[in-house]
Formats: sequence, structure tokens, C-alpha cells
Amino acid sequence: MFEAEVDGLAALRATQTVRVPEVFGTGITENGTAWIELEYLELAPLSPRAGARLGEQLAALHRCSGQEAEARFGWPRDNFIGSTPQSNRSHASWPSFFAAERLRPQLALAQANGLPRATLSLGERLVEGVGAFFLDYRPQPCLLHGDLWAGNAGELPDGTAVIFDPAVYRGDREADLAMAELFGGFPEAFYAAYRAAWPLDPGFEVRKTLYNLYHILNHFNMFGASYLGQARRMIERLVAELRG
Repeated sequence: MFEAEVDGLAALRATQTVRVPEVFGTGITENGTAWIELEYLELAPLSPRAGARLGEQLAALHRCSGQEAEARFGWPRDNFIGSTPQSNRSHASWPSFFAAERLRPQLALAQANGLPRATLSLGERLVEGVGAFFLDYRPQPCLLHGDLWAGNAGELPDGTAVIFDPAVYRGDREADLAMAELFGGFPEAFYAAYRAAWPLDPGFEVRKTLYNLYHILNHFNMFGASYLGQARRMIERLVAELRG
């Protein structure tokens, strides 16, 4: 897990778009405890000014799609979303990647964790129909933070915005924006600045629910039934969009 974090931070740092912590080392103690040593940063919640700057920087980060040979959806290594393993197997198609490497694994875990059969069936129907959300939208493979909630961002005393604890991969940039809205905590200036730098495409409000379903299913799998109702409502809403 720590090695994957080092890889993600290095990828973000290499874009020279946004501040991330320096990594000083990782290892395993004699008793088998893994460790990572990171730069200490005195962080505060994002102010509107730092939030706006981060919005601009995130748009610049998302424009970093790498070399042509790398411009597929996925990442050279797997990593983690929270404590859950996250598969980043490469795909040429974004709907194929999101269905196979994001929704299917979470639904399989959810089935093992007691997701009701009716909800599971709807989820499987949704996975089969994911391509319908992309008939008029062709996202490019952008470098994503991958776990962009307010707890993974902050501001230094000089006003510099910082992001950390990534789960990087190349995917639709909207997936980062969707998660940033899921739990709130970012100043409105963050969203406004991002949209000014790179406007979002029509249909984002529907795709946002699709992308955030991944995180809500993951929360159900990590933390239990308190997320079941939200997951069920999201699946029902998305399946209704398919029928429509």
C-alpha cells in the first residue's frame, strides 16, 4: 500500500502542476510493520483563494495524459482506494475500464458483504449498460488523483494548496470532480475555477452519480450497511436513466 502511495505521489509531482508531499522512504521493521516517511506539512482547510488555485491546478493536472503509448485507461500498477485493492488493468475504452475494473469488483465484494439480491441484480444490469452513458461523450485518459475528497487536500501557511494520499490512474477527469462533490468540503471557488479553466461536458450530473457509486459501494464494503440505502438509490437512479 505504501509503495503504491509513493508511486502515485511521484506521478503527481512529475506533472509540476500541484504541490504534493515529498517522500523520504518506506520500509518494513524487524517485527513486520510497514512504514512510510513523508514530509511534514502544516496544513489547514482550503480557503477560497487556495481552493481556486487548486481548481486551476487540477485542470492542468488532468491535461497530463502522458506519452501516446501510455494514453490508455488504467495504470501500470494496481493500488488501493482506502483499504480496498484497486485494479488498474489497461483498457482502450473508458466504459470498458470503468465497468470491469471499478464497478464489477465492488459489486462482487458487496455480494460477499450481504448486498441484497435485488440490488445486486440491478447493479449487474447497470454494469452491462454502462456504455449507454457515453454515446455522445468520449473522455480522454487524464491523470487522476483518484481519491479526491476534502480530507486529502489542504493549504500551507503561505496559501499553497496541497493534495496527498492519491489512488492514481488514467481515467475520465470527471471522476475526480464527482468525488470532490460527493462528501463536500471544498470551497465553491474550487469548482468555479476548475470549470473556468476546463468546462465540463453536458451530462456530467448523470455521470457524476455513476462515478460516485464506485465510492459509495466501496464505503459499503469497508464500513457496512449504513451506506446500503445510498448505494441502492444510486443504482436505481442510474438504471432508470438506462431505461429512459
